[in-house]
Amino acid sequence: MTIDIAVANGIDGSRAQTGDAVFKKIAWRFMPLLFICYVVAYLDRVNVGFAKLTMLSDLGFSDAAYGVGAGIFFIGYFMAEVPSNLILHRVGARRWIARIMITWAVVSASMALTQSTTVFYILRFLLGVAEAGFLPGILLYLSQWFPAHRRGKMVAILMAGNPVSGIIGGPVSGYILHSMNGVQGLAAWQWLFILEAIPAAILGVVVLYFLTDKVGEARWLHDDERTVAVAELEADAVNITHSSVRYGLTGGRVWLLCVILFFIVMGTSTIGFFQPTIIKSAGISDPLTIGLLTIIPYVAALFGMFWAARSSDRQRERRWHVIIPVLIAVPGFLICAVFGQGSPLLSMIGLTIATAGIITSLPMFWALPSSFLGGAGAAAGIALINSTGNLASFVGPSLMGWLQGLTQSLTSGLAIVAICLLISVVMILLWVPARLVNH
Repeated sequence: MTIDIAVANGIDGSRAQTGDAVFKKIAWRFMPLLFICYVVAYLDRVNVGFAKLTMLSDLGFSDAAYGVGAGIFFIGYFMAEVPSNLILHRVGARRWIARIMITWAVVSASMALTQSTTVFYILRFLLGVAEAGFLPGILLYLSQWFPAHRRGKMVAILMAGNPVSGIIGGPVSGYILHSMNGVQGLAAWQWLFILEAIPAAILGVVVLYFLTDKVGEARWLHDDERTVAVAELEADAVNITHSSVRYGLTGGRVWLLCVILFFIVMGTSTIGFFQPTIIKSAGISDPLTIGLLTIIPYVAALFGMFWAARSSDRQRERRWHVIIPVLIAVPGFLICAVFGQGSPLLSMIGLTIATAGIITSLPMFWALPSSFLGGAGAAAGIALINSTGNLASFVGPSLMGWLQGLTQSLTSGLAIVAICLLISVVMILLWVPARLVNH
């Protein structure tokens, strides 16, 4: 495989091996920190799903109110995403990602102050504003350090933070809810928000002192290593067809990917915000047990992500590596919809299939826009795609909460999610040409 890459780029085998060593060094420098940051980011975004288990009864909130509050995060996220990423492109990832993490830690901890639906909505909105630009900023950052044929694995490592946050966060959140109610006069869900915000603040300071904005500024690379890295990145840049902010905001293919991501995120947001509720509906009530059971689907997703990423980079194929995981997720959601309520075994089987499929599809999806967007166009386009697509994280939870309150069941909402995923597959097949994204 190393020789194939070398030939494709007009480089001999020895040079390719040198490139492998250089980019492995770069990966070890950044990826562990970025991975941990993403784990914490995703945990602080969706821990409201665990807080729901006790917060609603404590405060007298309805399922519909929860759905709106969970989803309104993404309205603030949508409004601030593109400006945030353009600022990051100008001032650099080091300072801006640190700012994002510290401000969202403050707002996330403030969720413990919630006493009414109005305060709940305002704080969730502000949390979205604070976190806006984090994921697209890191995706942009990775495109500045890794060529396309190396990037799929890096994005998968980053987004492995999603299932890992579930593997770690489920038991931790369940334990907090199980054991800390009434400590120092605070409810368990209040401790959940406070304790899980602390790592984000610490990591924000670490990012400020540890990240390097550009390859040319990397004093921890030798001169010959910087030369190799720059050469591969410049060779990769010939595949970039659009680098203007205007195209990043108005291009037809950019907006097509916005819609495709919207339908995919209908699935990921359902897993993120309703997985504990789905397990509870199957007949399991203890928060700690629910937290432990969430490990199973996320472990399956972790294996799926790394397998798909390696396969995609090795074959330099992107479309089918998005399509197949999405198609795998569809029957998982349908199993939960039809058979999951009241059946723990079938519920867990459906959840495992759905979670593994839909979470695996996300890093594969992000290989699509970075294949043809670069520079300021990538900063604007990736942010627009992420923010617009993630509006589904407002629509999805709001719709799920409303339908659950109306029907006292998750069945109709889960069936709608499955239909949305099928629509995304059809759109990729019809309108995303392989020649545009497979390189």
